[in-house]
Amino acid sequence: MAAKLIKRMFLYSAGLTFTNMARLFMRLFTGVMFMQFGIRQISYFSELAPSFHSVMELGGETTLLLMILIEIICSTLIILGLFTRFALILPIISMVIAEYVLISDLMLQQSVTFNEWQGIFLPIMFLGIFLFMMLAGPGKISLDYIISVNLTSIDEKGEAEAKEFELEES
Repeated sequence: MAAKLIKRMFLYSAGLTFTNMARLFMRLFTGVMFMQFGIRQISYFSELAPSFHSVMELGGETTLLLMILIEIICSTLIILGLFTRFALILPIISMVIAEYVLISDLMLQQSVTFNEWQGIFLPIMFLGIFLFMMLAGPGKISLDYIISVNLTSIDEKGEAEAKEFELEES
């Protein structure tokens, strides 16, 4: 009885809905967390823009605007599960850049306290989650899956009609 319960819990359910529910939760949680940074930056835009780091000589204000757009638009796509892997590319790049900027700023300081080092962990955390989501994909509870199922069924119908047409000609 116990062996049957263990087998049912771990083996039969491993590939079913639990993994898809976990991917949905990961997308929703990470998307909302990343989006709230963009919303917060919008509300404090005038205070943040003058002191925001310039990336690739775009200027602080332009860089901040790009970060806000990445955080809002890509988070929305991640939450919806729409073009998920493509939507993860820009946040991954932005987190690598953010980590580089944070570490380079800390290295220029003479004495660094532990509290100042804690700020560098957030981009690393998001980077790890985004890389996981890139590898795992959006799951079946996403718009990507719905679109791919519909496109696959359309392709199969088209192939079936083409075979019928070939049979009629011969």
